[in-house]
Amino acid sequence: MFKLMSYVQVPFRTSNAIKSLDVDMLSQRARVTFKDGGVYEYANVSKRAIANVMFNPSISLGFWVNNNCLNTDRVRDLGPVLPSFV
Repeated sequence: MFKLMSYVQVPFRTSNAIKSLDVDMLSQRARVTFKDGGVYEYANVSKRAIANVMFNPSISLGFWVNNNCLNTDRVRDLGPVLPSFV
């Protein structure tokens, strides 16, 4: 089965740790780019949480990543995203 990923970048908010956050509500995935250069992908992220971060500009990106990607049992950490030339 072929699955098309279509990430949408969450509107920028100031963050001490997060450079950018891309989400895909249909596949329930999030791709987090940290300011230290690491890029990580997470699967099985809550669709409700994804919608909330997309449309609620008062949510901190760091707070959202901590609560919906790092500190939850339902989400699978897919590890670092490798550059396309690897």
